[in-house]
Amino acid sequence: MHVIVGITGGIAAYKATAVIRQFTEAGHSVKVIPTQNALRFIGAATLEALSHNSVDPDLYTDVESVKHVELGKQADLVVVAPASASFIAKYAAGIADDLLGNTLLVTKAPVVIAPAMHTEMWKHEATVENISKLQRRGVHVLQPASGRLTGADSGVGRLPEPNQIVEFALSRFAKQDLFGKRFLITAGGTRDQIDPVRFIGNNSSGKQGVAIALEAQRRGAKVTLIAANVESLPDQFEQIFRVSSTSEFENAVDVELSKTDCLIMAAAVSDFRVLETGLQKIKRSEVGNDLNLRLVANPDVLAGAVTRISRESLGVLTVGFAAETAGNAGNLEDLARAKLSSKGCDVIVANDVSGGRVFDSDQNDALIITSSGRAIKAEGTKVQVAAELIDVLVDLLNK
Repeated sequence: MHVIVGITGGIAAYKATAVIRQFTEAGHSVKVIPTQNALRFIGAATLEALSHNSVDPDLYTDVESVKHVELGKQADLVVVAPASASFIAKYAAGIADDLLGNTLLVTKAPVVIAPAMHTEMWKHEATVENISKLQRRGVHVLQPASGRLTGADSGVGRLPEPNQIVEFALSRFAKQDLFGKRFLITAGGTRDQIDPVRFIGNNSSGKQGVAIALEAQRRGAKVTLIAANVESLPDQFEQIFRVSSTSEFENAVDVELSKTDCLIMAAAVSDFRVLETGLQKIKRSEVGNDLNLRLVANPDVLAGAVTRISRESLGVLTVGFAAETAGNAGNLEDLARAKLSSKGCDVIVANDVSGGRVFDSDQNDALIITSSGRAIKAEGTKVQVAAELIDVLVDLLNK
């Protein structure tokens, strides 16, 4: 997708760097159009490095290419962040005295603006009227956040965080091919306590599960997220359950399973727990240099869910994940097909975690295998892998 990121003059312009990075990491082509005032706050070299595209200094270079027309026609999405009060006034009035203003008057793409200004300016009659006028024209306005502003002031007018801007913008562009569908998605990794201090867990960060949940929601699904020990979470899902242990995780899946159309088990669930959890911290001074822990198997939550779906005829599409130390692509596919068969689910997403790959990374290299035998290689950022998986699931849900 071709994304134009417009930046206007304001102290919040520095946050635009993270907006640009998130769009590029998701695989989109980004062209940055800063106003001259924006360049007082952030340098063109930074914007070019992050977007991998040149930054045009003004409207009056390369005029033979009629670049404002080309940029407007090529754009699939335009995001202006931050959008200053001055810019909003000009845009509402149809004034096009720079490259960004001209491009906006040409484009037919969805336009998202993220205003940022002092509270008094945001609440001023003129700004309120201008925002209303733009919304009537179909411009998508992300309401500013409340918090610390320039200087000692606090209040409404703060630029939302970059991930909120990107999610808001992409949701306005995304196909709504999951509208009305209900998704239950798990993310992170469970932790089963050994004693009040220590636990048996794994290295899953939850990034892939959260990326899948966001992509499903962008495309119209109602998403319930079960997050096992995930550090930071967006708050825009239909429902979020925060869990820690495998038992808590299993209970949450069991409660929500009958309310969903698709279960995606991206979380890494501990295979074993200690038979008896210590009520007090186990002290080395008391046990010496050897400690024997008796481990017992945890329930297989995915297999249990598949069994229940079959028994109760729930009609839920099921997706399992398999983190393997395969070593090569052939072994990974063999392991994935075996896991698909043993779990009885509809889709398996497998990745090779040898050498510490994938865990806590923003990148993934996955193999998606369906019960019909179809195999799809998905690689890139975890956002891109999420989009590839959702494409597969849309086809299966439609069938």
